[in-house]
This record gives sequence, structure tokens and C-alpha cells, in this order.
Amino acid sequence: MTVSVSSSPASTTARRLRRMQTAAYFAINITIGLMASLLGPTLAGLAVHTHSTLSQVSILFTALALGGILGSARGGRLYDRLPGHPVMVGAFVVIVAMLVLIPQLPWLWLVALALLTMGAAERTLDVGGNTLLVWLHGRQVSPYMNALHFFFGLGAFLSPLIIGRVIAWSNDITWAYRIIALLILPVGLWLWRLPSPPRQVLSRSTPAGQIPWGLVLLIAFFYFLYVGAEVSFGGWIFTYAVAQGAGTPVTAAYLTSFFWGALTVGRLFSIPLATRLAPQKLLAVDLVGCLLSGGALLLWPAVPAVIWAGAAGMGLCMAAIFPTMLSFAERRMAISGQVTGWLFVGGSAGGMFLPWLIGTLFERIGPVVTMIGIGVDLLLAALIFAVLLIYSPPPAASALQTRLSTK
Repeated sequence: MTVSVSSSPASTTARRLRRMQTAAYFAINITIGLMASLLGPTLAGLAVHTHSTLSQVSILFTALALGGILGSARGGRLYDRLPGHPVMVGAFVVIVAMLVLIPQLPWLWLVALALLTMGAAERTLDVGGNTLLVWLHGRQVSPYMNALHFFFGLGAFLSPLIIGRVIAWSNDITWAYRIIALLILPVGLWLWRLPSPPRQVLSRSTPAGQIPWGLVLLIAFFYFLYVGAEVSFGGWIFTYAVAQGAGTPVTAAYLTSFFWGALTVGRLFSIPLATRLAPQKLLAVDLVGCLLSGGALLLWPAVPAVIWAGAAGMGLCMAAIFPTMLSFAERRMAISGQVTGWLFVGGSAGGMFLPWLIGTLFERIGPVVTMIGIGVDLLLAALIFAVLLIYSPPPAASALQTRLSTK
């Protein structure tokens, strides 16, 4: 006689908890997206608040990214040592406080210090969401990772729309920061009520515990280049479009939102693609698309239709690069909080350097320097990817590296 066995209550509860934790990380990435595209459309307003020039206020990109470097370097180690959710809730508290404070500050150096603090907390949150999602889903993480970053794109798409409407309503940026703070607060409260996933640490007595630092360095450098391009495009396309006469500040805010919207749609499409294509194939297609979009913007830098089409192409093709590279890395080495942290250090450094360089040269050379810098940056990223394909072992050879011991 055949006996059917139903799922036990314990396993059903575990699956429900896993779904709730995954949904919480998706919500967290919406909040990170809201903050990621906040600075660009409010840059001119912060310049007015602090009586600074556009060249001077571009240092805020550097402050935000420098905070991201600090948060990546320290945050990754925290997740290896402490339960993840309390660490993330602490980061939420810091972020909300800084969002309320920033538009009230009258001096540029104080705004820079507040953004540095917020950047550290934001990147601690980001490292946690990515690391804990890998721990939760293991080798099946690829579609979840692309979904995670789809929700980042959703938040980044909504943020400029909110800012554009608030600026049109109040003729100021103060309420834009307050509204973003109010939107992210419930996510932190929700996370506080959920237990953290079990921490996974590398066993140093096995080959999996030996971090392949050469591979980590190459992938971190790739993130340095890629994030520099993404942050520069998302952060400077507003000012670039206005300087080129392609729109008013309100329509330029919509252009910024259009870019993040295209990135969001691209990440939505990348979720099923990630189940069918190997990470290296998806990365190759996306990098070629970015180079073609950047080439069009370089050839026709002041044509409004090309700017909008180029923003769409960049968003769609950039969409899957960040999460897919994490899946690429997960197949070649064990992912700990420390490893994720150092990969994010590379991304934060890129987000600090290239936007600052563009801001420094923008008034001296002209708005075209924006697309020149992004184009060269993406070309170098493609070259580093080619090196990674040669350097990194195939997934089958690195399977032993995925063995983790759970505390």
C-alpha cells in the first residue's frame, strides 16, 4: 500500500519564513534604490542650500561613495560575526536620521559628512541583503539575486519621480528627503520582527576556507569600473541633459527616472534569463549593449532623441550586470560576508572616483566629458571581464569551494 507523506509543519514553517526573509530583502533593495538616485536630482538644490558651485558640490558624490567603502569593508565582517538583521536595522536608523538632517545643513562640509555617514550605513545594508540572500538560497540564488536587484531598480526609478513632483510642488528639496525617510522606515520595522538566517562561515582548515584573493581583486576591480559607470550615468544625466539643452529640470528628472526605469525593466527580464543563460553569457551580451549605447551617445551627444534612447539602452543593458557578476563569483568561490564586503568596496570606490572626476571636468571641458568618461570606463570593464574569463576556473572545478560550515 502506498502512503502519501505531506510536508511536516516544521518544513512548511521553514519555507514560509524563507519566503518572508526573501521578501524583506527585496523591500530593502527598494529602499536602497530610493536612496541611490536621490543625490543626482537634488544636487542643484543642495548647492543652493550650501551656497556652493556645481563643481564644489560634486564632492558629495565622493563623500557618499567613501562612506560606501567604509561600510563595505566593515559591514561584511559584522555579518560574519553577528546576527544579520539587527545589524541591518541599525543601518536603517542611521539612514533615516541622515535623510532628515541633510537638507537642514547650511554648510557643504557638514552635508558631505552626513552623506559619508549615510553611505556607510547604506552599503552595510546592501552588503547584508546580498550576503544573506546567498546564504538563504545557496546554489539556486541566481534568479533571486536578479530579482533582488530588480527591486533596487524599482526604487531608483520611483525616487526621481517623487523628487520631480516634490520640487514642482514646493520649489525645494527638503520634503523630498523627508518623504524618502518616511517611505523606508516601515521596512526597518518589518525586518526587526524577522529572525536572521543562520550565519555561514568559511572553514579555514579546508580549501573552501582559502579565499582566492586574486579572483576577489579582479571582480572588485570590475565592480569599480561598472559601478562608476552606473552611478555616473544615473547621477549626471540630469545635469548633462539640462546643460545640453535637452530639457528643463523637471523633464531632466523624468529622464533620470527613465534611465532607472529601463534598468528596472531589464532586471525584470533578467530573472527568467538567469535560469537559462550562464552568467558569463549574460554578462557578455550586456557589456556589448552598454558599449553600443555609449557609442551612440558619444557620436550624437546633443540630440535629445539619442539621449533618451541612449538612457534606455544603458538602463536595459546595465540591468543584470551587478547581480549576474555576483552569481558568476558564487560559482567560482565561497561567498562570505568578508568576500561580499570587499567586492562592494570595489564598487563603492568606483562610485566615488568617476562621478567626482566628471564633476571636476564638467565645467572645464563641457558636458560631453560625461559620456567620454563613462564610455572609456565601460570599455575597461569589458577588458577586465575578458581577463576574468581566462583567469577564473570553470564552475565544475570550483565546486569544492562552495562548501560552508554553518554556525
